[in-house]
Amino acid sequence: MKIVILDGYTENPGDLSWQGFENLGELTVYERTPLTDTKEIIRRISDAQAVITNKTPISSEVLDQCPHIRYIGVLATGYNVVDYKAARAKGIPVCNIPSYGTDSVAQFTIALLLEICHHVGHHDQAVRQGRWARNPDWCFWDYPLMELAGKTMGIIGYGRIGQGTGRIAQALGMNILAYDSYQYENLITPTCRYAELDELLEQSDVIVLHCPLFPETQGIINKNSIMKMKNGVIIINDSRGPLIVEEDLRDALNSGKVAAAAVDVVSTEPILTDNPLLSAKNCIITPHIAWAPKESRQRLMNTAVANLEAFLKGSPVNVIN
Repeated sequence: MKIVILDGYTENPGDLSWQGFENLGELTVYERTPLTDTKEIIRRISDAQAVITNKTPISSEVLDQCPHIRYIGVLATGYNVVDYKAARAKGIPVCNIPSYGTDSVAQFTIALLLEICHHVGHHDQAVRQGRWARNPDWCFWDYPLMELAGKTMGIIGYGRIGQGTGRIAQALGMNILAYDSYQYENLITPTCRYAELDELLEQSDVIVLHCPLFPETQGIINKNSIMKMKNGVIIINDSRGPLIVEEDLRDALNSGKVAAAAVDVVSTEPILTDNPLLSAKNCIITPHIAWAPKESRQRLMNTAVANLEAFLKGSPVNVIN
């Protein structure tokens, strides 16, 4: 079997091995493929039977021009880069990678929150700039510092990642309000319960987004929902950028209604130079790296190989179409 990986660099910039795929067939790995150059995508796939992609789109045109494709693997949980309906019509399974980054994303969520609470990076730089050495007092801080114990975290989307974040937050002494269409009774504890969205918005000191991007969740953080929040709320998003109306969040940050925000995802990625959040006060923006610890990427790699192996054995798994 000929296997083509169209954009392998982000998953494996050199610290992992492609050996698992090499064991399954003749492998060609492209570090990057132009996302808008359909002709080049078709040329690179050529007569390969298995195509592995992360963000390179596989459109119906690509499928029509590459009749040898028998399998499409996505190096991610999201699969919107593939025209999976067109693939289904051709009998081509599209397989994704569920649940590989649960612990990494939950950990990163808390890292963003703790940075907002303590501004560790800023104060480290201040010391290195000589400000502590010149300070007349034995300590100083440039931002209000925040203790999380006793505060309420509202988590919109209480699946695996949301629950992982909730467990860490509870260990820090926080109370959890969870909003999700599917509720697990065994998760209700003295420090964690489900709530309707409006109650969560009104009662939370910190609001975290861990929900999928669906039509009903797109723009769930907007000027109307922000108006219902506490003054001085903190908002964190390392799920999907379009969950937030970025202009509305910028305005709320600049007015002080929202005290701080941290986002690992934005509406268009890579970020555009005119993204509204770049002109917002007290907003941390990181380049979509919550998923990226080596351990997480290794799990992704292992599952991607196992998906293809299961297909070759006639029993495909993690099929989304």
